[in-house]
Amino acid sequence: MKLSHLVISLSLAATLAGCKSSPTGRTQIAMYSEAEMNQLGKQSFAQMKKQQPINQDAKINRYVQCVADNVISVLPAKYANQQWEVVVFEEPSANAFALPGGKIGVHTGLLKVAKGQDQLATVLGHEVGHVIAEHSNERMTAAGIKQASLQVADAYSRSQGNRLHNETMMALGLGTEYLGMMPFSRMHESEADKIGLDLMAKAGFNPKESVELWRNMAANSAGAPLEFLSTHPSSDTRISDLRSWMPNAMVLHNQAKSQNKKPHCE
Repeated sequence: MKLSHLVISLSLAATLAGCKSSPTGRTQIAMYSEAEMNQLGKQSFAQMKKQQPINQDAKINRYVQCVADNVISVLPAKYANQQWEVVVFEEPSANAFALPGGKIGVHTGLLKVAKGQDQLATVLGHEVGHVIAEHSNERMTAAGIKQASLQVADAYSRSQGNRLHNETMMALGLGTEYLGMMPFSRMHESEADKIGLDLMAKAGFNPKESVELWRNMAANSAGAPLEFLSTHPSSDTRISDLRSWMPNAMVLHNQAKSQNKKPHCE
């Protein structure tokens, strides 16, 4: 069997085994079970809590918990009904994350960049968006397919007595990284931006503040790599996308206000 046929067979098998749709309707391949992903998320979070200092300021923790609770309240039922744990870590980087299994981490550095509840809700909506779209599952699946494909290519190259074996494998590795995995990650980021924008709007937060958040992020990330060489879209791309999605987000925001969803987490 030719190398190309072997790789196609691997990809086809994975597709048949784990094909599903994301919240935006995008077809995705996610081969791990929900229980497996939740267990991994809980284990990772427990390890982080052992290794990183945790903020003990009651006022800061109440504020972050309030924003998180409002975003969680509008998640699909199976996620909204989960017992979520929210931890503020003493870490200067402007970052946050959410993990399968109901875990949210916020770095204190983010609170200096995300000005006010609406901008913090932008970030938390985005991070929770990764979870409900099963991006971790999809990335792990893609990484497994990539590794299996490279192993097949390695064996095939050696069997053919390829004198340029090392160079060939390096080229294949770089190709899958820059032409596959990185654009794949940027797609996840954009999808999480869209999901997060809708979530914050449904919760009653002002979606227009999402644009201001990314302006702040851009000012805080001077010297970021070119978008082609990054796993994340550029701030300009994100702002442009957010503006294109804003009319629908404002409809959701106005609906939330009519339902008296008016967060007060200041």
